[in-house]
Amino acid sequence: MKLPDARNADILVGINDDLKPRNEARISVFDSGVQGGDAVWEGLRVYKGRIAALEQHLERLQNSAKSLAFAAVPSTDDVQQAVFRTLEANGMRDEVHIRLTLTRGEKITSGMNPKFNQSGCTLIVLAEWKPPIYAGNGIRVVSAATRRNTPQCLDSKIHHANLLNNILASIEANVAGVDSAIMLDVNGFVSETNDTNLFLVKRDDVLTPHADSCLPGITRRMILDICHAEGIPADERNLSLTELYTADEVFTTGTCGELTPVLEADGRTIGGGKPGPMTKRLQSLHHDYSFDNGTPLPF
Repeated sequence: MKLPDARNADILVGINDDLKPRNEARISVFDSGVQGGDAVWEGLRVYKGRIAALEQHLERLQNSAKSLAFAAVPSTDDVQQAVFRTLEANGMRDEVHIRLTLTRGEKITSGMNPKFNQSGCTLIVLAEWKPPIYAGNGIRVVSAATRRNTPQCLDSKIHHANLLNNILASIEANVAGVDSAIMLDVNGFVSETNDTNLFLVKRDDVLTPHADSCLPGITRRMILDICHAEGIPADERNLSLTELYTADEVFTTGTCGELTPVLEADGRTIGGGKPGPMTKRLQSLHHDYSFDNGTPLPF
């Protein structure tokens, strides 16, 4: 098995109050995360000794756990200390991505009912050496037949770990030989990609879909805040595929991928087919914003 970064072969993974070597990191087959994808999660990124938007991520983790009626949820301070402890044990201070997962915990018997969960949550802190997932030169996407969940079925504001909806769209992207898939909502408007939020630029206006079916991402919020601070016109509204095809620029946002230019969608070249000036400007502003407003590591 060849890892994308060889340093990750020897990482320590935080599971509740323990740190385990990668090849020994395990959770129970009775855990709700295994049995039903019954878990919530956050992605965190570390920049030169600071964790970007840590407070906002931990607040969303707590809100998601509350929405799903998790019991015996560890406090925000306990989760933060688990993150710090795992990073320090691995000697990680930069170019690191953390997958923070909180499951409903271990069940006393196999089954769907949360009444079987009687031992509290399972907290997993998985920190890896990992650069942004997409190359800075841009990506190609297709629109997926798989629709993004409507809030009538499953509210996207719950950052849950049951990601089959998104995985099905990702399979469509793989079959098409592109990097990612655009998911539409049930009304046919652009929602997000299978793993990131979407932004369009048209005549220097920055546009993004309403956070109804898409995840109201924290990096997405950063970009809207940055636009407001810099006097860049920005708006949230319904967007069609035609508007995406004819945009001057398109980019995605997310903790794992930061800001990534979209150069082609469904075979249509976006703008000039290369990263545009607004995307480059916002990439720079986002990097500075993420570091300046990050939570310093205590080691």
